[in-house]
Amino acid sequence: MSISLKPFNTFGIQAQAKQLVHAYSTAELVNAWHDANVAGKPVLILGEGSNVLFLHDFSGTVILNRIAGIDIHESNEAWHLHVGAGENWHRLVEYTLERGIAGLENLALIPGCAGSAPIQNIGAYGVELKHVCEYVDCVELATGIEQRLSAQECRFGYRDSIFKHEYQGRVAIVALGLRLPKIWVPVLTYGDLTRLEPSTVTPHEVFDAVCHMRRTKLPDPTVNGNAGSFFKNPVVSAQQANELLQRFPGAPYYPQHDGSVKLAAGWLIDRCELKGFCVGGAAVHRQQALVLINQNGATSRDVVELARHVRQRVGEKFNVWLEPEVRFIGEQGEVSAVEAIS
Repeated sequence: MSISLKPFNTFGIQAQAKQLVHAYSTAELVNAWHDANVAGKPVLILGEGSNVLFLHDFSGTVILNRIAGIDIHESNEAWHLHVGAGENWHRLVEYTLERGIAGLENLALIPGCAGSAPIQNIGAYGVELKHVCEYVDCVELATGIEQRLSAQECRFGYRDSIFKHEYQGRVAIVALGLRLPKIWVPVLTYGDLTRLEPSTVTPHEVFDAVCHMRRTKLPDPTVNGNAGSFFKNPVVSAQQANELLQRFPGAPYYPQHDGSVKLAAGWLIDRCELKGFCVGGAAVHRQQALVLINQNGATSRDVVELARHVRQRVGEKFNVWLEPEVRFIGEQGEVSAVEAIS
């Protein structure tokens, strides 16, 4: 028997899995993984499927991580949150603000579960998870042994972490710890936030501004399936950035601490006049070029071909080669997204 994965990926791609398991505890998750492993079947652990593209039917077991719970502890300087991996991220942001705890407002409306946040080191409007993460609790799937990694041990990078490298496929995230200082310092470096007054702005005003920006620029996945930002913002050398800025003085750029420069992938795609460009049922979103959408019954092949075309056009025009932020899932598990669209 096969089970449809369409309700479990926000792209709305039609794909099947051999088995689907809802895991509400660490033990249930490990047992489901073990049963599939004994049967010689591949396993995929999903949160809300907000950052995946299924390329084919999945030939094994999909485990939905639904481990819940939010515990809050207070120290003199900060609030400390212990959050189950299955908690919805945006509801967590709302939950903290309702209790007068600030620090997550820039990360409002990022789709997905809390447990997915460390994998990608989610970020938006000047804030990344690594800025607020205290630890990540995970379980070694083969042994059932739980371990706690400090934020430093997670090796967070731009949309990157240890969970995308040597821990990939070996562990499952079951909870994360967040540290939110009581002395709140607003981050107002991007978009509409730059127009807010730092001395009087409130966390709720930042939250409202972020929600407004995201809702006006990004498509609702219940209307047009999508996985949010499809490509990473490319990080290039200072020399390459200077060369690009000489040719395109208006290009947005963001110097990084290590001397490199982050560019805006959406701007690069937009300057290639690709908004609205379609391949089959997949299209580049007309309001935000960084988002690829399931406009009309798109297949995974439509999305892959569209992503390949976008990457090629940007590369030819700017000599900048975009990499997908979305995880590509093949029949046996995750595959290289860059290779798939190269």
